[in-house]
Amino acid sequence: MAKGSGKVLAQNKKAGHDFFIEETIEAGMVLQGTEIKSIRNGRVQLRDSYVRVSGNEAWISNMHVSPYEQGNRFNHDPLRSRKLLLHKRQIAELIGRVKRDGYTIVPLKMYIKDGYAKLLIGVGKGKKNYDKRDDLRKKEAKRDMERTFKAKNQL
Repeated sequence: MAKGSGKVLAQNKKAGHDFFIEETIEAGMVLQGTEIKSIRNGRVQLRDSYVRVSGNEAWISNMHVSPYEQGNRFNHDPLRSRKLLLHKRQIAELIGRVKRDGYTIVPLKMYIKDGYAKLLIGVGKGKKNYDKRDDLRKKEAKRDMERTFKAKNQL
């Protein structure tokens, strides 16, 4: 199975708009009891989440996993930090890339692969406002071309 494939549960569309993603890495997560049930139901948001490296461990912060409805007292804190499962070599590489100016680690999407919840994280450089405007202009031009092409083919 290709990297980033499987049943996509959550996607961070804002990341592609705000960053130039240069490299992606697949990571597992350490989850508590009812979190995986809630994630399988698609009750997860990556919008404002980020990855930080402290010591020799990577953590995802601000990822919202809604409490499981039937979880009663065994439910979890929705915004707690969760440890990412990566090899030491991958963490060392992430540290080296983030130390460079303007680079950050962003969660891109969460999916189920072989029964496990996986997180696709990307190393990206922040876009400036003029980059964002340029991307929107290109996207709009592509959409206009497709629209005219479709109109000509229907005649």
